[in-house]
Amino acid sequence: MASVSEEDLSCPVCHDVYKDPVVLSCSHSVCRDCLQSWWRGKQKKQCPVCKARSLTSDPPRNLALKNLCESFVLKKDDRPSTGSEPLCSLHGEKLKLFCLDHQQPVCVVCRDSKTHNNHRFRPIDEAAQDLKEELQKSLKPLQDKLKVFKQVKENCDQTAEHIKSQAQHTESRIKEQFKKLHQFLEEEEEARISALREEEEQKSQMMKKKTKALKRDIAALSDMVKAAEEEELRAADVSFLQNYKATVKRVQQRPLLEDPQLVSGALIDEAKHLGNLSCNIWIKMKEKVSYTPVVLDPNSAHPELLLSEDLTSVRRAEKQILPENPERFDYHPSVLGCEGFDSGTHSWDVKVGDSTDWSVGVAAKSVKRKGNIKSKLWRLKFSDGKYSACSPAKTPVDLSGKKKLKKPRDTSKAVSSLQGQPSMSTNTPFLHIPVSLSVCLRLLQFL
Repeated sequence: MASVSEEDLSCPVCHDVYKDPVVLSCSHSVCRDCLQSWWRGKQKKQCPVCKARSLTSDPPRNLALKNLCESFVLKKDDRPSTGSEPLCSLHGEKLKLFCLDHQQPVCVVCRDSKTHNNHRFRPIDEAAQDLKEELQKSLKPLQDKLKVFKQVKENCDQTAEHIKSQAQHTESRIKEQFKKLHQFLEEEEEARISALREEEEQKSQMMKKKTKALKRDIAALSDMVKAAEEEELRAADVSFLQNYKATVKRVQQRPLLEDPQLVSGALIDEAKHLGNLSCNIWIKMKEKVSYTPVVLDPNSAHPELLLSEDLTSVRRAEKQILPENPERFDYHPSVLGCEGFDSGTHSWDVKVGDSTDWSVGVAAKSVKRKGNIKSKLWRLKFSDGKYSACSPAKTPVDLSGKKKLKKPRDTSKAVSSLQGQPSMSTNTPFLHIPVSLSVCLRLLQFL
């Protein structure tokens, strides 16, 4: 049987021989305490080795590996020591004391020597224990810092995956929008070519009728001229003169047709089909598309807020697993508009429907995204059947109103020194705010 080394029986987390090992669904084994420490504070229960997701939060004990590790430890303890105990380099005695002044192990002879006169000593095991505890305390800030670095790295890995997901989703949405535009252009092209073909057919038929009528008139006149030429003009003089009067009478009795006229408007109206073609298509396209003054920024949305595909409405949902990027709110269920302003007068429309708890307003670009917001935010709030103007630093101002607002409208004036962004938050299960986002209020009038 092949021998088992200590490395083969080492936990991948603590790198020591397994203590109470458990086996994960991916077949990797870890110490139970190491696994719980590894999972603490993490949303996903993953294997520390291969990152595979665990199917259970309480994996079964690996008894075979546990017995093997215990046997290995017993054999290791019973194994005779191959190295001799370190001795004092000056006196050849065992190092049983620790000089606190020189901070080094010494023997009992060193203690009585001149070099260590009036020095303080501790037994080697006590000194080792005290210094280990001191070193452990010194390592604590580094361990905490290491934990922070690992958490940030984990978030960076999560962000990298989210970036891929965002790119794929955004690409599909772009293709979908362009597909609609292409479809509109193809339908418009087909309609305009169809109108051209219809005009071509109508005017071609008109010209065919005109040509057919001209052919009939030409044939009748040709027959008369031919008859006169063949019968009379080629006859002998005596015969011609005898029949002249009758021939002239017959010719003159034939009613003369009016001169044929060219048909007006017979040609294709190219100006109608080609004049300002691209502009006319663009104008028609504008009727098919919508413009939203404020588009919500998904990178700022609280994990419990779900934005619509067109980023114009938001509702409360179950908490999503999203990167903890600096722009994202993690305490208040809020979301910002993706574009801000630093001057001027601005207004939007917000549909709040039958929601019983909502707020909408203006936030400074530098508003705190993590934790409780205490400044740089003004909002109009509806809660418990009452409207109020709110600011974290001031007492809410009640706004009397007899009728419940369905589409509150007002103006929000920005101070020139403040870069503001429209913001929304909700505590309701399904707050629906299609943004053409309006609201807010003329908060500076109230606060």
